[in-house]
Amino acid sequence: MSADELRNKTPDQLRDQLVGLKKEAFNLRFQKATNQLENTARIRQVRRDAARVKTILNQKAAEAAAN
Repeated sequence: MSADELRNKTPDQLRDQLVGLKKEAFNLRFQKATNQLENTARIRQVRRDAARVKTILNQKAAEAAAN
C-alpha cells in the first residue's frame, strides 16, 4: 500500500487498518515461532505498512492541531 492511498483515508479508517496490521503481525510472529511461516518477507512488509499508517496518522493529527 502506498502513502498516497493512506492519505485519502479518514483517521478512523487508518486506526482500523492499524489494528488489522497489528493482528496480522502477531499471527505472523506466531507462525514463525511454530515454524509454519512460508513467506518470511511478509513480516517486514507488515511492519513497514504499520509504520506508514502511524506516520500518516501523526501527520493528520499535526495538521488538525495547527488549524
